[in-house]
Amino acid sequence: MENNKKKPSIALGAWSWGAGAAGGDQVFGNHLSKEELKPVFDKALECGLNLWDTAAVYGEGSSERILGDFVKEVPRDEVIISTKFTPQIASDSPDAMQEMIDGSKERLHTDVMDIYWIHNPFDVEKWTPDLIPLAKSGQIKEIGVSNHNLAQIKRANEILGKEGLKVSAVQNHYSLLHRSSERAGILEYCKENDITFYAYMVLEQGALTGKYTEENPFPAGTGRGDSYNPHLKELTALIHELEIVGTRFCASPAQVAAAWAIAKGTLPIIGVTKVSQVEEALTASQIELTTEEISRLEKLGDEAGVHTLREWEEEMI
Repeated sequence: MENNKKKPSIALGAWSWGAGAAGGDQVFGNHLSKEELKPVFDKALECGLNLWDTAAVYGEGSSERILGDFVKEVPRDEVIISTKFTPQIASDSPDAMQEMIDGSKERLHTDVMDIYWIHNPFDVEKWTPDLIPLAKSGQIKEIGVSNHNLAQIKRANEILGKEGLKVSAVQNHYSLLHRSSERAGILEYCKENDITFYAYMVLEQGALTGKYTEENPFPAGTGRGDSYNPHLKELTALIHELEIVGTRFCASPAQVAAAWAIAKGTLPIIGVTKVSQVEEALTASQIELTTEEISRLEKLGDEAGVHTLREWEEEMI
């Protein structure tokens, strides 16, 4: 189970692509067509940002389907595909995981997933063993666990270790407002065990970009609008500091927030829906922050006191 493809320092997220349950329309207030997204995919490849993160559950498969339509048009080894098994939408069949990955394969037009994740720790004892035949048969190159706490990650590694396999990747919510994975020792554990830590929601679904303010809130009636609109005032000082740090690099608050995540030794997943966001992600990957800038941003992130744990997550500590 070797994945020899070199990963970029930023992954691109397709969560907000597609529509339906847990899709871009409901979570983000986006209504994006394939035609709008094709230039985004093309620009990403041109920039060397070839690691795409999605999931079977995003928009009931529509995110995978759109991404897959683009993937089938390029040589398979030019893209790194990361997708997920979500226990909550699994069937009662003993082959539920195999069935879900088969659906993902069909939508993504590939026989092999570069990274395959268990989306959340719904039942670590039940689902972790089902990854073993997928890995041994070559259907997946790397095993990931998402939204798992430290005890659950260690348990998954124990189960896999008995078969000569390991957790290669952890994907948790991690941002300047939400550092529970760091405080729980998960980042340190990943570093010690050669596990890549993927940071999702680094930009808090746009709340740390500076685009949204009390005067210009998120779309009402969406998941992110409900979560962040009540707290936009508390984020003002942090966003102002992100702007100040950004002046040194001619960078936006979003780019500085992504650069912070890279400086912390993580691989951030940045959701992209526009060509300009891909270009910004590339620039963000080249920004190097000082230790003093990092601690200043973290202090303001803590002082904002905005609790961004979402409905699908559990506390890591």
